[in-house]
Amino acid sequence: MDDGLLMVREVTARLESAMNEVIEGKPEAVRTTVTVLLAEGHLLLEDVPGTGKTMLAKTLGQCIDASVRRVQFTPDLLPSDITGVSVFNQDSREFEFRRGAIFANVVVGDEINRASPKTQSAMLECMEEHQVTVDGVTYPLPEPFMVMATQNPIEMEGTYPLPEAQRDRFMARISMGYPSPRAELDMLDTHGGRSPLRDLRAVTDADTVRRMIAAVRSVHASDAVRQYVVDVVSATRTSPELRLGASPRGTIHLLRAARARAALEGRDHVLPDDVQLVAAPVLAHRVILSAEAQLARRDASSVLDDVLRRVRVPALRA
Repeated sequence: MDDGLLMVREVTARLESAMNEVIEGKPEAVRTTVTVLLAEGHLLLEDVPGTGKTMLAKTLGQCIDASVRRVQFTPDLLPSDITGVSVFNQDSREFEFRRGAIFANVVVGDEINRASPKTQSAMLECMEEHQVTVDGVTYPLPEPFMVMATQNPIEMEGTYPLPEAQRDRFMARISMGYPSPRAELDMLDTHGGRSPLRDLRAVTDADTVRRMIAAVRSVHASDAVRQYVVDVVSATRTSPELRLGASPRGTIHLLRAARARAALEGRDHVLPDDVQLVAAPVLAHRVILSAEAQLARRDASSVLDDVLRRVRVPALRA
């Protein structure tokens, strides 16, 4: 293992340990969050209120000594509140750009589906190209850059469905779910008196995260593994249980996430197992079930499990 991947292993172990002290009983959600961070992606946290979505996002931001901004999405939030606005300076007689909340390393978008579609769409350029264009001038966003957005289920009152184009820009989506009784009991000890975030200290910084991201890019993916990634995504487009399969962006995100997962496991190469582990969080929010699958009360994750079982796994050389 080279020095870069050894650093990834050591730093992420400290990062996950610190996060697991706050997020009780959800180690896989924490690991997926770190995976998306190292894969240069964005994370969508979807679940009912009170399950710790915002707490997970704030915990990651506090564990990294970097700029963190939180945006509370509401129906009256304007696009300029996110991206920034040009203001005329009476003294200099020129327009000055005042940066919006998006200019941070970690942006926590709380209840993103409570904002109007127009405001949601203001995030598209930011998330895909890591830049903001206002009045014809383009401003780069800081690196690393990650959006962690939370949303309540669509059937909740006062929500707007995210546009498909924006959902596709999120590398992964996870659902926190309710904690186990044991974890919930432990939660009363850690959260009952004061917020555990008050005692949480940063375990890494933005520069180290940038170096870890560079190390993850060097993780090798063989031709057979690349073909397996393409075969999995292609199978979602031909499945009779899916009305819409995953996009080519989903193919790219699946390989990036698999590279990050391999690095977290201490390997310098991607295995088909890595692809399978990240397939559900990376692809489930990109596909649309057919009417028959919805009537059968299937969900996207179970359909993707069937897809993975049908796709031939490559036999890699030892």
